[in-house]
This record gives sequence, structure tokens and C-alpha cells, in this order.
Amino acid sequence: MTYDVVIAGAGPVGLFLACELRLADLSVLVLEQAGDPDSPLKRLPFGRRGLSVPTIEAFYRRGLLNDIAAPQRAKDDSASGSASAAGQRVQQPRRQAGHFAGIPFDDDNVDTSRWPYRLLGPAGTSMAADMERIESVLTARASAMGVEIRRGVGVEDLDQSEEGVTIRAGGESFRGRWLVGCDGGRSIVRKAGGFEFVGTDPEFTGYSVQVGIADPDKLSPGRNYTPTGMYFQSQPGTIAMAAFDGGAFHRTQPITLERVQAVLRHISGTDVTLTALRLATTWTDRAYQATAYRKGRVLLAGDAAHIHSPLGGQGLNLGLGDAMNLGWKLAATLRGDAPAGLLDSYSSERHPVGAQVLDWSRAQVALMRPSRHARALEAIIRDLIGTRDGATYFAERVWGVSLRYDLGDSHPLVGRSAPDFEFIDGPKLGELLGNGKGLFLDFDARPSLQALTSRWSGRITYVGRDAKDRLGLSAVLVRPDGFVAWASEASPDHEEAAQVASRWFGEPEPLSA
Repeated sequence: MTYDVVIAGAGPVGLFLACELRLADLSVLVLEQAGDPDSPLKRLPFGRRGLSVPTIEAFYRRGLLNDIAAPQRAKDDSASGSASAAGQRVQQPRRQAGHFAGIPFDDDNVDTSRWPYRLLGPAGTSMAADMERIESVLTARASAMGVEIRRGVGVEDLDQSEEGVTIRAGGESFRGRWLVGCDGGRSIVRKAGGFEFVGTDPEFTGYSVQVGIADPDKLSPGRNYTPTGMYFQSQPGTIAMAAFDGGAFHRTQPITLERVQAVLRHISGTDVTLTALRLATTWTDRAYQATAYRKGRVLLAGDAAHIHSPLGGQGLNLGLGDAMNLGWKLAATLRGDAPAGLLDSYSSERHPVGAQVLDWSRAQVALMRPSRHARALEAIIRDLIGTRDGATYFAERVWGVSLRYDLGDSHPLVGRSAPDFEFIDGPKLGELLGNGKGLFLDFDARPSLQALTSRWSGRITYVGRDAKDRLGLSAVLVRPDGFVAWASEASPDHEEAAQVASRWFGEPEPLSA
């Protein structure tokens, strides 16, 4: 059997991409090297991930947000009794909303008025979920949609031709019209596909450990910078450390109690004694990116396309953004109605986003270095992030609110995530994107625009309804990934609207006689 798409990797990125492709009724096979998805590193505390605005919006628009957020909402309800989570926030005006290299910024210091095209809705600006929950929800959704998932079958090699890709995995051969590598930072697909992977080598080995401590008073809580590194104790015995050894220890030796104790003593400058090593993993700040995300019929997404330190929790969000951007474009290519260059726009749009995140990670490493220069720079950043302008800037970057694709249009909304318009006699915009089609919003319900949109039947859904707050707009064209392709504040130019629709959704159906 030849599948439309074979995906290597059943992590969140591969599973989410599989769901996106199934919206177009494509046949999808997911191959996963690990036989069992269960891992203690996917659970709290190490499995906790902060979700950015684009990720939250993507889950909301595809009807996944409630399932993913359910455990956290139950926890909030339990903690607040009869009070809502929102009420809890009101009682805590100095709520930390994020950080940069451990330097926090406060929610109440962020000026949201600078985001005039963002409307309040179910998709907020921040939330957290554990990897186990995210993968569980996405696995259930993918299976229900008819995705075939094979576990314990890792990709070993591949050959591609003009017609498709042959994948050797787990002693078997599989055939796909396209192959997408979502198989992590050590991606076999990237290596076998001959992708160039460039970047900067690590400065430190990072440790995340759960330990027993005989003398816990010797370690300070929170984040601590020292002359020899950094350690962060979120709760007694749960510690992250950065040892500036050039990444020498990462995956080179077994992680033993003695090793962890020696590193912790060196960084903390204490003679703390550890009694047990319950869980441990290492990581580095190596920051590398594929120079291109596509070679022939092989594509990369997630950590297979870019790796960096987990500082700031940007990796998962970056990968899910890749999947949301790629899915509808690859589907249109397979259907045969994609305009020229549509699939190439995946790399041209997402590669700059990845490069920016890698530099964001590198900048945080610069502040963590055990040097007087880094401490001096940290003091300046701390002052800046405490201002309203500074907090707003860092919130835009950490939350992903500033994300904008360069789509060649000067309108300030084009290339940004669509506002969650609430229609006067219907649902919100986000609820209409669940089928993976584009939307043409016509707030004045003009028959001529409805007739124009009908020429892309099955690709664009016409919505002729007014909104409670239309933000001064007359009409908006929204891509399947929820990003604005075109917007008009005056009476729309039909020819211009048609040209933009053709650019993203292919040639229209001919006018009937």
C-alpha cells in the first residue's frame, strides 16, 4: 500500500500533523521508534510545558483545547473552591506571566492595548499542560480520525523518487507519496534525507533531577546564579542545573547519584548531600537548524528541523506551529489544487520563526553564563523587563503574540492570527475552523462576495454575518491555519479578493454560463 503521507515520529508534532492531514481525508501512517509512549519525563514536574498563544489558538480552532486543558482546569477549580480561576487571578495582581532566563515579568504590567486586533475568547494568552496529556489527547484524536500508528517501528533509511518515498523501518518497507520527519533532534529522516543542519555548539550540560536531600537547608529555593553555573529548585528535591562544561557530559556517561551530587556541590558552592536519585535526564543548549525544511518529497517539522535548549519552553510550541502551517499546504498539494509555490511557503514562513526562537534561546544562555559580564547584563534586562514597555515586549515574544508572517501586504492584520470574532447570530470564528478549510468573512453579507467565494467551493467557507466587534473591518480572508491572508476596511475590491484567494487556494472553478 502507498500512503499519501508517512510521518516519522508519534510525538505531539507528528500526531497533530497527522490530524491536520486527515481533515483532507488523506491516508496517513505514523511510524514511532518507541514501543511504549509512557515515560516519567512526560509527567509532572518535568513534563510540564507552557503553551503559547499560537498553540492555544491552534488547539482551540481544531476542537482540542478543552480536552487538553481539562486536568489544569480541574486543578484550578479544586484550588479555588467555588471561585473561578479568573477570580483567583484577580486576587493575585502580581501574577508572574512568564520569564526570560529566569527574570520574570508580571501579568498586570503587560499593556494588551497594543494588540488592537486581538479579541478576548476561549483561547487565552497562556496555559500549561503536561506532555503525557497532550500526547494522549492527540493520539486519541488521530486514532478516531483513522490515522494508522505503528509503534516500535523506527525509520532506518529512505529512498525517494519523483513519485514518492520508500521508507525502511523495523525490518519492513513502507511507501508514501510524501514523508515528513517529526522524529526529534536526532532525526534519522533528516540525516538519511541529506538535509544540512547548522548552528552553534553547546556551552553547558543541563540536568533535570529529582533527588532526596539529607540537608535541604543548604540549597536556596528558586533560581540561583553562582560563579560556577546555575541551579533552580522549584520544590525541595526537584532541581535543574546548568554546568558550563561545553555539553561534555550529555549522553556520554551514565547519570549516577555521585555525579549529580558532585555537579550540584560545584555549582551551589555547598557540601550538600544527596541520599537518592529518583529521576534524572540531561540536555544542552546546542542550537541547530536545517537550512531548508524540504528536499524533494521529504519534509521536516518540529525538533527534526530545529533544536535548541528548553529554556523558556519554546520547542513544543515551535513544532506545533510547524504542523499547523504545513498540514493544509501539503493536503492541497496532494489534492492537486495547490497554487504554485504553496508548499514552498511552509519553509519560507516557518524557517525565520525557527531562527528567531534559536536566537531567543542563545540570548538566554548569554545571561546565564557564570561571569561578571553576564550578571551586569542581567541587571539591565531585569530593569527593562520591570517596565511596562519591557514587560509588554517580552510578553509578545514569550506568548507568541508578535508572530506575523510576511505575506507581502501592508495591512497590519495580514499575516497575523485572525481575531476571534464573535458573530451576532452565530458562533465565534475559532469554532468555524475545525474542518480545516479557509474562511471568507463578509460582515455586510454581500451577494456578490458570496458568489465570488462559491468559486472555491470545498476550499473556502463563506461567512456572511456581522460581528459584535468587527474592528473596523469590512471583509477578511482567513487561511485554514487561522492566519489572515487579506483584509479590507472599505468596500472590498472583488478583483483583489479573487487574486489573493487564488494565491492561497488555487485556481477557482470557472464561472457558470
